Amino acid sequence: MTIVAESIILPERRSTAGRLSDFFWRHPHVLLAILLGPPLLWLGLVYLGSLFALLLQSFFSIDEFSGLINYEFTLATYRQLLTDANLDIILRTVTMAALVTLVSAVIAFPIAYYAARCARGKWKALFYLAVMLPLWSSYLVKVYAWKLILAKEGILTWFFEKLNLLWLLDAWLALPLVGGNSLSVSYTGTFIVFVYVWMPFMILPIQAALERVPQNLIEASSDLGGTPAQTFRYVLFPLALPGIVAGSIFTFSLTLGDYIIPQIVGSSRLFIGQAVYAQQGTAGNIPLAAAFTVVPIVIMGAYLWMAKRMGAFDAL
Repeated sequence: MTIVAESIILPERRSTAGRLSDFFWRHPHVLLAILLGPPLLWLGLVYLGSLFALLLQSFFSIDEFSGLINYEFTLATYRQLLTDANLDIILRTVTMAALVTLVSAVIAFPIAYYAARCARGKWKALFYLAVMLPLWSSYLVKVYAWKLILAKEGILTWFFEKLNLLWLLDAWLALPLVGGNSLSVSYTGTFIVFVYVWMPFMILPIQAALERVPQNLIEASSDLGGTPAQTFRYVLFPLALPGIVAGSIFTFSLTLGDYIIPQIVGSSRLFIGQAVYAQQGTAGNIPLAAAFTVVPIVIMGAYLWMAKRMGAFDAL
């Protein structure tokens, strides 16, 4: 009886396409393997394979006499990575990434809060348009535009001059670490451009996390006598923290590996991305360039592990 019912529901088809369709219907795991096999194989060979080759290159060294790569396992390249000059590059990059992430979170939170809790209808659509619009323009165009804005003859200097605050800008540029001849060749300018370029990647995860906060929790806090500051500290901020951490994954990692912004807007002191570019290009020191690239991989691996424990991936 069962055999007859199955033959009525699924009559056997004689064409090749029909038989294949019946086979895949009866064996869905085979179809899944065929669909996912090629992209997973590509990912394994191209992405993971390149990372493994990169890691392997970092354990080689450069012959100081011939300048050729010595293909013998050694930790000499990592010892070279720990010299004062290279440690200064790593510390400078990590500090910049941390500051960009912190300031981006502070600026993005009220914007995301307004979009999640206050904006409705066309205003929410306008918010998404305003946040996403900078992502539609060319990355290089935005960076070069900021270089012109921050230049000594740029609009920002003109604005300070009209407000009779040029002395304040000059005093800031005279500071040893953050200053320079102009904002376009200073760490301050690099910082401003980093914050601007990566800001959408911080706003959207926070906005998504804030939309998940139930309104009745905020109302309950108010009913129990909680002040707005207490509600923010004990209710809103802890629930929005996964979104902040999720946004920080983008801002921190993108700042950590970027070399174009420091190359165009900033001083002559290198960041990790610039060091990798210089070592594999001009210097031809592939092992040291590979060792430099291992640094952000290790840092982001630890960062992602901590972010996962804080539930940041739930806000992506």
